Amino acid sequence: MRKELLQLENVVFSYDTGDSWQLEIERLAIGREHMVCLVGPNGSGKSTLLRILAGIVSPSKGRIVLAGNDIAHVTRASIARRIGYLPQETPALFDLTIREVVMLGRYVHGSGWSGGVMHEDQAAVMCALESVQLVALQHRRLSQVSGGERRRALLASVLAQAPEILLLDEPTSALDIHHAVELMRLLAGFRPPAPAVIVVTHDINLASLFADRLLLMDRGKVVVDGDADAVIRTTNLRNVYGSGFVVERHPQSHTPMVVPVREDQKLQPKEEHRCVSQ
Repeated sequence: MRKELLQLENVVFSYDTGDSWQLEIERLAIGREHMVCLVGPNGSGKSTLLRILAGIVSPSKGRIVLAGNDIAHVTRASIARRIGYLPQETPALFDLTIREVVMLGRYVHGSGWSGGVMHEDQAAVMCALESVQLVALQHRRLSQVSGGERRRALLASVLAQAPEILLLDEPTSALDIHHAVELMRLLAGFRPPAPAVIVVTHDINLASLFADRLLLMDRGKVVVDGDADAVIRTTNLRNVYGSGFVVERHPQSHTPMVVPVREDQKLQPKEEHRCVSQ
């Protein structure tokens, strides 16, 4: 039987904004064998759900269970040793080197800057730098690297934390296609005892290629939960996103892919292109 690392039970959450939007999750369970991608339009609740899973915000109803314990009764230090969370926006308060940033991930183990740097800390930092391909840039400061390289440095800091669960909000948003694919390949390759991975992403095609499981969200609810074939279907996506795309198959993996279309080109017959004279 699959051991569940993280569970949500009858969770309800709403922001104090006066509108009627709220997140409602009857039950959600995450186990080690899954890389889970949360997909859905803006405002569907993906980032909110991730923050609840991380214990950053508390629901008004229901509970979150982390390794058998109600997260409301677990200390922040204990949560940090089990859950690594990388938000979409992480402001740089100090112009540290990439290596110093990654070393901060060892803080939850009583290491990093709070105490002596042990051999296992050095090994964890180097492993994390190698994972995100930043060994050559480890002595550069954040102000000296690109936005994508900075994003990978922050991810490496979470990897160095050595958590059981990784919660990543749009980790590929600042990356070019090469590094986005490499990052998703890295995350998808994690298997026990490596961490379970939960990723918020707007890139449905990357999710289809690499995730074991997808949660399609809309208006604060999980509307479809399953593998790529179960989730990425025309009917499901049009109920959430509307039109403007078709679902095809990847030429190599045969996983479903979302391809945008131009409605005007579909409706108008092809004709010879002519320059407009002035």
